[in-house]
Amino acid sequence: MLRQVIPRIVQNIQKIEKRQLSAASIENTKLEKTINQVTLLGRVGSDAQKRGTEDHPVVIFSLATHSNYRYMNGDFVQRTEWHRICIFKPALRDTVLNYLKKGQRVYVLGKINYGEFKDEEGVVKPSTSVIADDVIFFQS
Repeated sequence: MLRQVIPRIVQNIQKIEKRQLSAASIENTKLEKTINQVTLLGRVGSDAQKRGTEDHPVVIFSLATHSNYRYMNGDFVQRTEWHRICIFKPALRDTVLNYLKKGQRVYVLGKINYGEFKDEEGVVKPSTSVIADDVIFFQS
């Protein structure tokens, strides 16, 4: 009986040692807080479109924001930036798809995402998107 118990005890001790080693390596790894947060307030450039697959649907729309500048000579210039907004959250995705319209003013909270895609010629191109966590509609 003792011959059967001793190997099990040794195995359990080895498992405990492995857990302690992995816990120690996690403690030695620096886990620092980072923030990837985007806040946008602008006008919708196009009606929302549903894309992706049945397993991974996404709703996409474009959003325009503006920066205003005044030159030394007094000329006023407005520069428009276009943002690609992607929504993966099911409830938010359905709401945006059903109610968002071109020209509407919205407030978007999310995170920036950098990726790549292949164009029709097979050339890999960079892409930047905002993955929305929340979209707040303003009355138009």
